Amino acid sequence: MTSVDLEIEDDIAHIWLNRPDRLNAVAPVLVDDLLTALDRATSTKAVVLGGRGRAFCAGHDLKENPEGDSRARIERLQEVTRRLRNLPQPVIAAVHGYAIGAGAEFALGCDLVLAAEDAIFAFPEASLGLSVTGAASRLLPLIVGPLKAKELLLLGERVDARTAHRLGLVNAVVPDVHRTAREWASRVPAHPATTLAKRALDAGIDSALEQALELEVSHALITEHLPENALGSRA
Repeated sequence: MTSVDLEIEDDIAHIWLNRPDRLNAVAPVLVDDLLTALDRATSTKAVVLGGRGRAFCAGHDLKENPEGDSRARIERLQEVTRRLRNLPQPVIAAVHGYAIGAGAEFALGCDLVLAAEDAIFAFPEASLGLSVTGAASRLLPLIVGPLKAKELLLLGERVDARTAHRLGLVNAVVPDVHRTAREWASRVPAHPATTLAKRALDAGIDSALEQALELEVSHALITEHLPENALGSRA
């Protein structure tokens, strides 16, 4: 069993984060499997990203002990955002349960975001003595505005589905998020103009994406080397 499943049906790729016993928390194997699935989905007309079990993605797996070069590990995680943004076809996030930290950043990287009634979003990195790494520093202010983005990042408070919709974090709150995501994906025209429209819309949004990702790496490396009492508990 892999940590990410890929199903292709009717020219739609369904990618499932598949660590339900860990609420699909991010570990190196999940990152590797997700990147592989995204690469295999490039020839479809649309992609739906969801999570198995009770959550979309509960953020970094704090039970995993990071190994190897820190910069390489962070940049590997950031590659998920790059792939999501660079896919030629639209990517729809189908969020239920927790979308926390890296999980919320995965959703931000998608083109459209649908939320179940029980969806919860949060960016708790600062309260854990960590730094955002998935281009949230660039994408979140564009979506919710600079002041609200600072509130979400600095306070780390959880946001329910209805509030997320009001803020513009999600396109819609629906009773059956996976069914609705499939319906939306089926409505995407299988035409080159779809890719051109996505590229045109993202041209301005992503113009500073690489600079944001590099700055996030620098900040993440700084937080790794600061003493615990300088940033508070990382538990």
